[in-house]
Amino acid sequence: MTGYLARLSQVSAARGALCVGVDPHPGLLSAWGLESTASGLERFSRQLVEALGEQVAVIKPQSAFFESFGSAGIAVLERLLADIRAAGALSILDVKRGDIGSTMTAYAQAYLADGAPLSADAITVSPFLGFGSLQPAFDLAVENGRGVYVLARTSNPEGGQVQLAQTEGHSVAQEIVDQAIAANAASGQPAIGLVIGATHQNLGCDLAAFNGSILVPGIGAQGGRMSDLPTLFGPAFGKVLPMVGRELLGSGPDRQSLRDKAVQLIGQIPDAARHDS
Repeated sequence: MTGYLARLSQVSAARGALCVGVDPHPGLLSAWGLESTASGLERFSRQLVEALGEQVAVIKPQSAFFESFGSAGIAVLERLLADIRAAGALSILDVKRGDIGSTMTAYAQAYLADGAPLSADAITVSPFLGFGSLQPAFDLAVENGRGVYVLARTSNPEGGQVQLAQTEGHSVAQEIVDQAIAANAASGQPAIGLVIGATHQNLGCDLAAFNGSILVPGIGAQGGRMSDLPTLFGPAFGKVLPMVGRELLGSGPDRQSLRDKAVQLIGQIPDAARHDS
């Protein structure tokens, strides 16, 4: 079984280490000439994959925008994940789940099990109930060659209230980083990644020893810049997966415009971004 980090490294080497964040809110659908309906959402999803599915490394749908249309929206999300897979890109399903015991196991089965309708290459999770509560997701990710990105230092300004709070002499964010390092070492498979935003001047955590992928939101519309990533992440820069959403999707719906914008953004990523497996 090829692990998630190795698969991410392979596709990033071929296509560039860029993740496209997909948040199909009503304003974006309207800008693409589509209605804010399940049918409009499906057309958007198909056009997106037709334009970018064979060009970019990773596509990250935000589940909430699909869930808001009920069962019809979930069906669109299922097809989108399948289409991303068929196009050779990896999918990160942004669900930010976090629970305990059998409930966390059920979430893991829903998103990380082979053959599950909503199966993705990786998901996002929240550690607020304790890092150890996420173990069912970690275990299944290792078993099936998938990834789990744990929220650590998010791009929103409100996150600092919790993430920079001090516990035993270091920040909560640092505690999450340290536990992720230990868990990856224990499993022998670096399936656990981190979500670290690009909107901060100081991350408040030391990532030098981290041995997984780092998903980096906040670039573009939120103010983060590709050129700042090497300084911001230091020795961990080689693990970053920059994510861009609005800046890229605003070039749609024209297929060539989307592709040209993706090429431009990939070209802005400093050379050292890789994903060592």
